[in-house]
Amino acid sequence: MDWTLEVVVLPVSDIDGAIEFYRDKVGFELDHDTTNEYMRVAQLTPRGSGCSIVVGDLPSQSEMAPGSMRGLQLVVADAAAARAELLERGVEVGEITVFDERDGGTLFGFADPEGNTWAVQQIRARADRPLIPVEARGRFGEG
Repeated sequence: MDWTLEVVVLPVSDIDGAIEFYRDKVGFELDHDTTNEYMRVAQLTPRGSGCSIVVGDLPSQSEMAPGSMRGLQLVVADAAAARAELLERGVEVGEITVFDERDGGTLFGFADPEGNTWAVQQIRARADRPLIPVEARGRFGEG
């Protein structure tokens, strides 16, 4: 049986601000923004990812302090290009650090306005072997 991680709940106090940051600055796709009499939930997905983040006011989110998530990790084929893209979009990012010359040993980080932190890891093999093949992305609502 496969077990897939598909959603990470991200604690924030400003749902609109989080949507703006992750959609407009980081470049995640806004999958939905749902409001009813009980809750508001927005789901955003990084391009090429099978896992999304959810921000909102669900009970599980109120159990975590806004900004308390640490070390979420994104993987890219080219750390320098990813860092340049985030800088161009106005995201404050750390310097690139090479911990190991082998693939996977190059990283940089950033934080969202609430203080949730992210590591961006370079795995060059993702350029040729993405986890979700390009031809399958349309089935998941990706472009």
